[in-house]
Amino acid sequence: MQSESARMSSAAEARYRINAPNSLPRAIKVIALDGPSEHVVKRLALARWNGATFFTATAFGSTPRKGESLVGWLNDLAGRTKNLIDEVNAADQVVMVATAGENVPVASLIGEACSLKRVMTTALIVGSAGKSDEALSKTLAQLRPWSLMLVIANAEEYIEDMLVALRA
Repeated sequence: MQSESARMSSAAEARYRINAPNSLPRAIKVIALDGPSEHVVKRLALARWNGATFFTATAFGSTPRKGESLVGWLNDLAGRTKNLIDEVNAADQVVMVATAGENVPVASLIGEACSLKRVMTTALIVGSAGKSDEALSKTLAQLRPWSLMLVIANAEEYIEDMLVALRA
């Protein structure tokens, strides 16, 4: 009996294979949620990317009050304020980067905007080495409700690898 892998490699199955690359790069928004992760995101932004843009949301200690504008809730790396809804509307995916043990209340605001617009969310937690389980749990609890995929990265290099895998 032929294995599934061998059968899928056969000439008969090859006619179903799509040999053209994806035509459009993905529009991925990478957002630092706290001070330590801001440094990580700024380092990542120095690399060459296809369709990724990088932001910070670290200047905000809490979510906006009812009726408060969402303009200014994001900053690009040049320090210009951006409208969160506009950026989410232009995204295929939003990647939130947080540091273990940090308070990241803005994750709920970003996550809710992404949910309303049906934009996929990923959360990456860095700096877990040497942190207590309680510190990690504090950050996880704030990200888990708003992330379709949640990853605890052992090293900053993992985040770069993840963005490459997402075709950022």
